[in-house]
Amino acid sequence: MATGIVAVALREAGWPVTSRVLLGVAAFAYVVLVALYVTRAVRHGRRMRRDAGNPETAFGYFTIVAGTGVIAVGMQGNGFDGLSVALLAVAATVWLVLGYVLPWQVLMARDGLPILARTNGTWFIWSVGSQSLAVGLSSLAPANPRSADLVGILTVLFWSVGTILYVGIAVLVILRVVHHGITPQQFEPPYWVAMGALAISVVAGASIVDMGPAPMVDAARGLIGGTVVIFWCFAAWLVPLLVGAGIWRHAIHRVPLRYSPSLWSMVFPLGMFAVASMRLGRVEHLPLVETIGNGFLLVAVLAWVLVAAGLVTQLVRGVRGARGQHA
Repeated sequence: MATGIVAVALREAGWPVTSRVLLGVAAFAYVVLVALYVTRAVRHGRRMRRDAGNPETAFGYFTIVAGTGVIAVGMQGNGFDGLSVALLAVAATVWLVLGYVLPWQVLMARDGLPILARTNGTWFIWSVGSQSLAVGLSSLAPANPRSADLVGILTVLFWSVGTILYVGIAVLVILRVVHHGITPQQFEPPYWVAMGALAISVVAGASIVDMGPAPMVDAARGLIGGTVVIFWCFAAWLVPLLVGAGIWRHAIHRVPLRYSPSLWSMVFPLGMFAVASMRLGRVEHLPLVETIGNGFLLVAVLAWVLVAAGLVTQLVRGVRGARGQHA
């Protein structure tokens, strides 16, 4: 997800070659993750089912939808439009299944422990998954009017569901913080997805506003256009808040800042905010917003480089440790 959206942001900013290189990295990582998911399902199926019923981990499975959707968007315009459509179909199918199964597992099949206290930033990935489908569909160019009408309906549907899910999840997360508090150790990088989910809503909404004529799109265009401006403003407001919370966590309370896979959930929102700003600025003719997006792209690329360096360092240490054990 993180590498894919940084690749899309680079393409938006006019860096096609660098964008394709990162898109290749993202596609390779996607294939590796698919293989690892399948392996885990075969070898540790019971544990996966247990995670699917755990409020702290269940909604992380929507990264399958979001990651597939982001790769599909990256493929568009690079000569892989057919593959992009196939990936969107896979993502939509997984979204439909998980969208009913996981909430049922979490909310209805209780494990006896309180749910609200275990609500966290990963819940926003449910919204992100829906919006990733809206972004992918909004960029399609159907061959006939009937297909255009269907694509328009589905695009507005996914955007609307993702938006309403965001509002509901935000209320639950706020209630969790108010009633149960949050410690520096608990404020982990996935809370950045609260901003990333808003940013991808902006990308999807701006793309809908820029779509060609279709009955559903025409009916919703005005409402969506105004809403995404508000969403962008709130996402921009969240950035200093999240940075301040990071300072509170690492500088004041001395929580060690070391590499973990969850750090990629910070890179994704940064890249998505860059794309959201550039896309909104162009569609709504807001040059200052587009300039902010170009500036944020530098932040996203820097964050990607640092987190990628942490990953490589950890992999090298793991290989050396394994060799030392066999020596």
